[in-house]
Formats: sequence, structure tokens, C-alpha cells
Amino acid sequence: MLIRLGYDIHFEVAASVPMTAHRNVHPSRTVDLVELDQLRIEPAVRIEQYQDSFGNLTSRLLLPPGRIRPHNSFLIEDSGEPDLQDPEPEEVPVDRLPAETLRYLLASRYCEVGLLLDTATELFGNSPRGRGCVQAICDWVNQHVTFGYEHARSSKTALEVYNERLGVCRDFQHLAVIFRRCLNIPARYATGYLDEIGVLPRPPMDFSAWFEAFLHGRWWTFDARHNARASVEC
Repeated sequence: MLIRLGYDIHFEVAASVPMTAHRNVHPSRTVDLVELDQLRIEPAVRIEQYQDSFGNLTSRLLLPPGRIRPHNSFLIEDSGEPDLQDPEPEEVPVDRLPAETLRYLLASRYCEVGLLLDTATELFGNSPRGRGCVQAICDWVNQHVTFGYEHARSSKTALEVYNERLGVCRDFQHLAVIFRRCLNIPARYATGYLDEIGVLPRPPMDFSAWFEAFLHGRWWTFDARHNARASVEC
């Protein structure tokens, strides 16, 4: 199927602002593009693009003072099939993890691994290993955190989400990611377009967040907020 993706954002800045933006599909999906995926800015500014340390296509620009309009619209081809699910993908022992996955066991700005280590062990230490443990984490986060746009805060960390039990999609994923890392399964946050095709009723396709866990030699997609398989994530 062909899916049209895009955005049209309007905001105003008081002075010149250097910015980096992640507004392109991941390079792994560029082969599926039917139309050019190109960030456009009004008024026009010089845009420099590069791949960051996580492999994301990043745009670097200097915004002028005044009203700014980033926008884009393009087509991408997708099968429309739900994400793959191995019934029981196994955990990979830490000593056999690929070196490139080890960074996803560490603490980060939003995931304070050491501060929730005891909590993760208490909640999930006896859960089935592999997918069963990841799903148990998704179930717990989905049931114990309340979604609401009014709960958004750019500085909110996973520990704060655990204490407040309130948040938006990124907060659900940060808490799930930290629990996974505490239990020695690499996990990484992902953001992009999440659709409503063939899944539960959702608002129109929009920016959203999910996470990936490394099991049985590959990354698998999970979503602690909706706690359901998605058919398209770009």
C-alpha cells in the first residue's frame, strides 16, 4: 500500500536559534520512498544533513527571528502487515551481545538505570525471560501510567514517570526502556509516524513513540502506551 506522510508545523521565535531536527524517515526505510522526503522551511534557510551516532538522518539549521513553518508531504510504500512477532524470542546473554548493542544497556539523560534497578528486579525479576518479560513490562507500564497531553514535560525522566504515573507516549516508552535495561536486555527509544491502519481505533496518523528490545539476535518493536502490534511505523 501507499501511505502519505507529512507535517505542517507553525511556531515563532524571538531571536535566531540554531536547531537540529529529526524529521526524515530512518535511512533503513528510504528504499521504500515513492516521493522525496525533504524537510522544507519557510522562510527558506540553509539545511545541512548528516547521520547522528544512532544512524538517524539529522537536519542542522539556523532559524531566523519571526514565524517559522517546517513542512513536508511524501509517499512511502509499505506492506501494511503487522510487525513481526516471534512467539518466544530468547534473551541474549550479556557476554554474547553484539558490541553495538551495549550502549543500550547504559543510563542516559532520560533513563536513570541505577536508580530503578531494585524496583525492576522486584517487579519483573521472576517474569518469564525473553519476550515474556518484555511483554510483562509493557503490560505494567500500560496499566500504571495515565496518558494525557497535559502531562507532557520535556525534562521528565523515567524515574519521574514512575513516581508520577502520568505522561505522554515518550514517557511510557522511557519507563519501559529503563526497566528492560535494568534487567540486562538492550532497549532503545524510537520515534516517528505511528498509524491506525488495521489496529485499534486511534486518532489520525501522527508523530508517536515506541521502543525496541534486542532479543534472539535482532531488534523487536514494542509499544508500552498502546500495548498492541502496529502495522506501520516509519
